[in-house]
Amino acid sequence: MCGEAPITVNQYLKSMESTVIIEDLMHQLRLSGMSQHWQSMLQTRSFQQLSVPEALQTLLESESLHRQQRKVVRLHKAAQFRYTASMAEITYLQHRGLDKNTLSILATGTYIREGNAVLITGPTGSGKSYVASALGNHACTQDSKVAYYNMQKLLQRLTLARADGSILSLLDKISRQHLLILDDFGLKPLDHQQRLDLLDMIEDRHQRCATIMVSQLPVESWYEVIGESTVADAILDRLIHTAYRIELKGESMRKKQ
Repeated sequence: MCGEAPITVNQYLKSMESTVIIEDLMHQLRLSGMSQHWQSMLQTRSFQQLSVPEALQTLLESESLHRQQRKVVRLHKAAQFRYTASMAEITYLQHRGLDKNTLSILATGTYIREGNAVLITGPTGSGKSYVASALGNHACTQDSKVAYYNMQKLLQRLTLARADGSILSLLDKISRQHLLILDDFGLKPLDHQQRLDLLDMIEDRHQRCATIMVSQLPVESWYEVIGESTVADAILDRLIHTAYRIELKGESMRKKQ
């Protein structure tokens, strides 16, 4: 009837012999987040004054949050980051060359949606991989699929994949990542096949998916590392022009630990 107060969960449960039916249905439907919150509500009696719609909304919100948290965990695990790093833990010391404004812009995730590159350079131990890992971890919290590779190990994987016929599958997997992080780029000059593989990866991602390149070498030296001017021009042209630059400075952070 109009004007009647909505029935509370407590009143509803009194009309049932038990909560077993509800709990069984949650289990069958794999609503683990909802089930956990339901048990908490029963134990604390926090549902007593909630109407049925209010309780249902609370339980659905719990399930949604639980699923989001599980998804982030899966994305983190799949990415295989070098460090468990977060944006909040980055130290912005002036002498390091870290611009907080640039990191704040990157934290919005716009560069991922626009398919831009981020080029992180600096000497050994300056925190390049940590910053890249922090950006990657943060991207996972924004529902982005991320892959983190050491450049030399990735090149080895590509060689093996070409030998066993799985190269197209591996390249396709890489192309489907919203964010690709290539660490330790430039430790060795690329051979002919390696530079073509890199070109394929960068071409597939150009203005579609984001790429973070991490290197001890300044960007100006990458041309020589890649070699073969035509290919180097093609790769760098797609990376540099719309890229965000992070140029770290100072002595090794490891020495201070």
